[in-house]
Amino acid sequence: MVYEEYLDKVKDMIKDLKAMCAGLGLANTGDEYKIISELFTYKFLNDKLQREYERNKDEYESYDDFVDFVGDDFARIYTKCTIDTMYHLQSEDNFNTLLDNALIKISEWNSDIYSIETASGNKKPLFEPLAAYIRDEDKEMELAKRSINILADTQYKFDKVYDEGWDYFSSIFEFLIKDYNKDSGKYAEYFTPVSAGNIMAEILYNDTPTEKVTIYDPAAGSGTLLLCMANVIGSKNCMLYSQDISQKSSQFLRMNMILNRLSNSLNNVIEGNTMTNPYHKNGDNLKKFDFIVSNPPFNMDFSADVETLKNDKYDRFFAGIPNGDIKEKEKMAIYQVFLQHIIASLNEKGKAAVVVPNGFITAQKGIPLRIRKKLVDKNWLRGIITMPQNIFATTGTKVSLLFIDKTKTDDGIFIMDASDMGTKTKVDDIQRTILSSEEIKMIIECFKDKKSLKDFCALVSREDIKNKNYFLSLGTYIKAKKEVVEYSVDEFNKNMEIYTNELKKCYKRGAILEQKIIDTLEAIKYE
Repeated sequence: MVYEEYLDKVKDMIKDLKAMCAGLGLANTGDEYKIISELFTYKFLNDKLQREYERNKDEYESYDDFVDFVGDDFARIYTKCTIDTMYHLQSEDNFNTLLDNALIKISEWNSDIYSIETASGNKKPLFEPLAAYIRDEDKEMELAKRSINILADTQYKFDKVYDEGWDYFSSIFEFLIKDYNKDSGKYAEYFTPVSAGNIMAEILYNDTPTEKVTIYDPAAGSGTLLLCMANVIGSKNCMLYSQDISQKSSQFLRMNMILNRLSNSLNNVIEGNTMTNPYHKNGDNLKKFDFIVSNPPFNMDFSADVETLKNDKYDRFFAGIPNGDIKEKEKMAIYQVFLQHIIASLNEKGKAAVVVPNGFITAQKGIPLRIRKKLVDKNWLRGIITMPQNIFATTGTKVSLLFIDKTKTDDGIFIMDASDMGTKTKVDDIQRTILSSEEIKMIIECFKDKKSLKDFCALVSREDIKNKNYFLSLGTYIKAKKEVVEYSVDEFNKNMEIYTNELKKCYKRGAILEQKIIDTLEAIKYE
């Protein structure tokens, strides 16, 4: 069976799970995404383990012996808790309790790897009992039975999918969460398009084999940018670190890592407030990373945190903190503190790619200007790419990709304007701009090769940027296009005659209309 068919089967199963939730009155509730993501993860881990056992069973006395020695790439699920066992127990009067207990046991068996830690040190288990998600006790049995019947359906038995990598599972993941990424939560958007993630990762990585590198995202959302970077470097050559205040996005990130064989990094997935309580540290100092990729939230109310950040013990906010006294606090530019945190979290050879609103690149004063000034003066700014509008699913804000490189030695800064690229289309009733594979390749190659193309990209000296108030828009450094059309004398005179005649006709029609209006007004009498 080709992978496209497997993908269709995975999507069909997810549709069935969503239809089940709708039938139980759980559609569009806060718990629907938890049920869907939990059941999908249970199915994925169960089938992946079963397939590995079929490959190696001759080496073990029993299935449970195999589970005893299974590696960290697999979740431990013993016989009494497999989907097949649960399916054959559904006639029991307490089946809903049996299924919930199975999920609890699986969480316990795998707590060392698959739990998510909060910044305060508490552990979030892999699975919660289904009873936690449904308020009607009479529906608990129905939820349990319908769930296990969908998961056990033989048409949804996945085999070769487990040999696939990020490019395949990103499609599954985007489909899985597409109905749940419409609200951006307190921090981060849940899904950054893979096209943007691939551009950031390919440009950051210099194509040199590397080992044991660290990759960090302080506003990780569902982890697209982290996984794009890991996919380019090689999942075995890197360790991922993340933090996000959103419970939903942290759960999606865990699932994303499980899908993509990155369970070795799950202990580094932290749920918590990165700004007030950064978790990843070396002693009393911030941990420093080799690569940082991030699409932080742009604007939101964090006025309650301002005083804490003013007394920051990590000395992160060299450019200042946005004012918490503005009238519309939801418009506070929180991305500015995230960006400063990212700069402070890079090691001496660190590189970063960050999504920023376009207002950042041309602001004439304040925090954005001070950040740009430091990046340029320190020669850490590698370049910027202005992206097409509506490239992201949940915001129409015009954005740019900012590239920071502490290993940079040349004096040029590469500026690209890709805002006219892409094809506008509707995706799930939302206007999106989709970049083609050829456009993505062109962006990456031009940037990495520092190839200047008229009206598209240019290598600009730091001195020029300093003289232009550190502006980072391409239009500041290229001459405006002049449209030149060549005519012969006869063609020119003929065109001028046509334009003159048309203008005379317009004036004549205008005079007639003017007289008609005056006549109409004079005909109006008071009665």
